[in-house]
Amino acid sequence: MDHAARAGRPSHTQRKDIPMAILKFSASAVAAQIAHARACKTFLPNWNGPVDRPALILIVGNGVHLRSNGIDGTTTRIVTTEQADPFFAFADGMNPFRDTDWMAQRRMAFRDLTGQFYTDILDDVQVLIDRGRGAIRLATDGHSIRVFVRRASDYLIGGTYEVPSGLGGTFRVILKDACDTFAIVQNCGNCEDFDAMQPYRVPLDALMEIDDRRVA
Repeated sequence: MDHAARAGRPSHTQRKDIPMAILKFSASAVAAQIAHARACKTFLPNWNGPVDRPALILIVGNGVHLRSNGIDGTTTRIVTTEQADPFFAFADGMNPFRDTDWMAQRRMAFRDLTGQFYTDILDDVQVLIDRGRGAIRLATDGHSIRVFVRRASDYLIGGTYEVPSGLGGTFRVILKDACDTFAIVQNCGNCEDFDAMQPYRVPLDALMEIDDRRVA
């Protein structure tokens, strides 16, 4: 379930140094988009050409939202980042029809990146909806989009983990505190200069078990 799902190519700003972000969506709103996609027989193409099955597209532009890839009588074949429909599934805090600071929230998550991401998360999201989840959380770093199913209670406060260092490797850290979005960690077991750093915040998704071999 918690596996990387390769994103489609952003259509505008080049991907670079995008921080890890966790996006939260209403499960019912996402379910409506899935139902729409599954009711259609033709679909919006992705960057590699025609598509023959239902999917979800993440749009970063006028807000951040998930939409069906299905084409019907009300669906345009052109997907833009400038237009949005209030019935799309918007990420919490990034809904231009409701959130006054949505642009600031989008920038925190994506910096200057805008574009379209054709995902392959539909089946994994459907499993969570079928289990009764009220919210769907996705982790993205501008290169991939994945369904994020772990919660703060899955981690041990005081436990030892690894997090990406930003230098091409990892730091070993002690988990000080966590919520379902972010963790507070303290470097421990690295070189002296790094271990002298003050506790800092990382996305919960960045925490890796010591034997987790994910690429940093």
